[in-house]
Amino acid sequence: MQATNLTDQNLETATFLSSARKGGRGVFRAIVANPKISFGVGVVAVFVLAAIAAPLLTPYDPSAHVITTGVSRSVPPSAAHIFGTTGLGQDLFSQILYGARISLVIGFVAAIGSTLLQVLMGLTAAYFGGIIDEILSLITNIFLVLPGLPLTIVLASLAKASSVGQNELTIAIVLLFTSWSYGARVLRAQTLSIKEREFVSAARANGESALRIIFVEILPNEIALVASTFVGTFVYAIGAEVALEFLGLGDISSPSWGVILYWAQVNGALIVGKWWQFVPAGLCVAVLCASLTFVNFGIDELANPNLRSERLMKKKKKSVVA
Repeated sequence: MQATNLTDQNLETATFLSSARKGGRGVFRAIVANPKISFGVGVVAVFVLAAIAAPLLTPYDPSAHVITTGVSRSVPPSAAHIFGTTGLGQDLFSQILYGARISLVIGFVAAIGSTLLQVLMGLTAAYFGGIIDEILSLITNIFLVLPGLPLTIVLASLAKASSVGQNELTIAIVLLFTSWSYGARVLRAQTLSIKEREFVSAARANGESALRIIFVEILPNEIALVASTFVGTFVYAIGAEVALEFLGLGDISSPSWGVILYWAQVNGALIVGKWWQFVPAGLCVAVLCASLTFVNFGIDELANPNLRSERLMKKKKKSVVA
C-alpha cells in the first residue's frame, strides 16, 4: 500500500512539473486539477471582472449623491440600491465595485513589487555569499525585526501629512517596502540548499553566468515558494490597505473598501444599526482574502509531497466507500 501511494505521489509530482514546463495550457490544467486553487482563482477573477465592468453593472457614479431628500439620506437595500446608500446618499453598490479597483490595484502593485524584492535579495544573498550575503542579510534582518503594520501606519501618516498621501500609490509603495523581508529570508534559506546541487555545479562548470544560474537554473525550482509568498503578500497588502484607509490615512474622498468602512465608523453606522454601510465592504474583504488563502493552500499541496499524499489517501478512501 505504501509503495502504491509513493508511486501515485511521484506520478502527480512529475505530471505537475512537466505540465508547468509546457507553458500556459499545462499550468492551467494543473490549476484546474486542484480544487482549492481553482476555487480561489475563480473568486478573485469574479472580483477583477466586476471591478473592470463596474460602469456596465451600475448606473450610478460612486461619488454622486443619489439621495438628496428625506430626513436620512442613508436608505437600506432596495431594488433601486442593492446595498443601500451611505450617510451622504451615495450608492453603496457602485462604491463597492469601483472601490474594488483601488484595493486590487494596491494589492497587485504591493505584491508584485514585494515579490521582486524578495527574489532579488534572497537569491542574490544566498548564491554569492560572503560580504554580499552579510550586507543583504543585515538589511533583511533590519526590516524583519521592525513591526510591519505599525511602521506602515507611521510611514502612511508622514506621507499624508506631507500632502503626498492623497495618492493611493503611496500606500502601495509603503506596503511594498514593509512586506518583503520575511519572504526574502525564506527564499535565501531555500537557495542555500539548492545551490549545492549537482545541476548548479554543472552549470558553473559550463561557464554559465551567475545571473543565468540564479534566474534560469535556481529560480524555476522555487517557483511554488515564490507563488506562495506572492499570494501571502497579496493578502497582507489588501488587509493593511483597508486598515490604513479605515484609520483615515488614505484618500477619504476616493471610494474604496477601506474608505467605506471609515465613513461608516465616522457616521456611527454600527451604533444606529445601519448595517448596510459596513457589512458589504467587510464581506468583500473577507471573501477576497479567504479565496487568496485557498490559493495559498493549493500551492502548498502542489509543492509539499506530504500534503499531496494526504489528498490522494482521501480520494482512495472515498472510492473504496463508493
